[in-house]
Amino acid sequence: MTSAIDKHLGVHAQALTLRSQRTELLAANLANADTPGYRARDIDFKAALAQASGSAQPGVHLQTTNAGHIGPKMVNGSPAPELKYRNPLAPSLDGNTVDAQMEQAQFAENTVRYQATLQFLNSKFRGLMTAITGQ
Repeated sequence: MTSAIDKHLGVHAQALTLRSQRTELLAANLANADTPGYRARDIDFKAALAQASGSAQPGVHLQTTNAGHIGPKMVNGSPAPELKYRNPLAPSLDGNTVDAQMEQAQFAENTVRYQATLQFLNSKFRGLMTAITGQ
C-alpha cells in the first residue's frame, strides 16, 4: 500500500535507489578493470525502474512454494534489479570484459542523472514545504 507522500514523489524515489545501486556496480567494474576474468556488470535501468514501480511487463517471476526455498534477492525491502553482463567491444586476453573508458562514461552519465533525480525530489519537497507553511 502506498502512502500519499509516495504518490506525490512518484517514480523519483525508486529511481534514486536504482541510480545509487548502478553507481556501485559501475564503481566495482572500474575497480576491477585489471582483474583477470572479471566480467563487467550493469543494470537495465529502464526494466529495473518498471519493476520497482510495479509496471513491469508480465513474464517469468520467481515464486517460492516452501519456506526453505531461496527467494528473490531483496534490497531495501524491494526486489533487487537483475544484473546483466556487459558485452565487451574488444575482449582482452585475460578474460576481463571491463572497458575503462566506457565504464567512466557510463559512470559520468549515471552521476548526472542521479543529480537530476535529486533536483526533482528537492523541488517536490520544496513544493510540499510551501504548501505546509503557506509561504
